Amino acid sequence: MSNAANVTTGKRRTDGGIYFAPAGTTLPTNATTTLATSFKNLGYVSEDGVTNSLSKDVTEIKEWGGDTVDTVLTAQTDTFQFTLIESLNTDTLKAVYGDANVTESSGAITVTVKAAEAPSGVWVIDMIQKGNKLKRIVIPNGKVSELGDVVYKADEAVGYDVTVAANLDSSGNTHYEYIASAPTT
Repeated sequence: MSNAANVTTGKRRTDGGIYFAPAGTTLPTNATTTLATSFKNLGYVSEDGVTNSLSKDVTEIKEWGGDTVDTVLTAQTDTFQFTLIESLNTDTLKAVYGDANVTESSGAITVTVKAAEAPSGVWVIDMIQKGNKLKRIVIPNGKVSELGDVVYKADEAVGYDVTVAANLDSSGNTHYEYIASAPTT
């Protein structure tokens, strides 16, 4: 039976939204546990939120008469797209360009941009949904696979339009989703 109470929206939690930690960081396994200090809060995300795209390529197996009798999964791609708009946040810059390519000294930031593969890491997307439900998406082996145009304009926030490729982890999974009621205080 249909139930309107199961229809929801998602927005960032008041304590953050998207976090990044180095590869090998212990993964959170629920929606409510406080993240370890190795997870860096990447600040505000644009009003467009987060888009998860899961695409599957299949090959059809046909019988002699031309009818499809089976389909075989040949490839799957799992990505997350969002725009980070705290362009002066060094943790944001490190997640986008790599830790070794961003330095800060006495309030001055230097970003070195070069043709190099982005580092893999653990990405966490925390949100709150209708009914005070917390949702946490954990990407254990994520890598920035695309970076959109960075626009510098007087009436628009400078943002990093990031696509994170969710690659297979040691268990063969690309991401995990956890939903729980928010703890009452």
